[in-house]
Amino acid sequence: MSDYNAKNYTEQGGEKTVIGGTLEIKQGASVTGLPAAETQADSEATTVTGLVTDFNALLFKLKAAGLMQDNSQN
Repeated sequence: MSDYNAKNYTEQGGEKTVIGGTLEIKQGASVTGLPAAETQADSEATTVTGLVTDFNALLFKLKAAGLMQDNSQN
């Protein structure tokens, strides 16, 4: 009997796969099913206030897509 514990495995039934090592995605490969954020236009701000507005719009889109946790609700 082996004492080896795999870092990467799929649980019984295939509902969950655990990656405990490094996941490397080679050039040309694709990943599906991940959330995507709405496109954010390049900032053309000429003032700090304008840049803050653009940056906050980006943060909002990342949070709305589920790519960043929204801590403002705490």
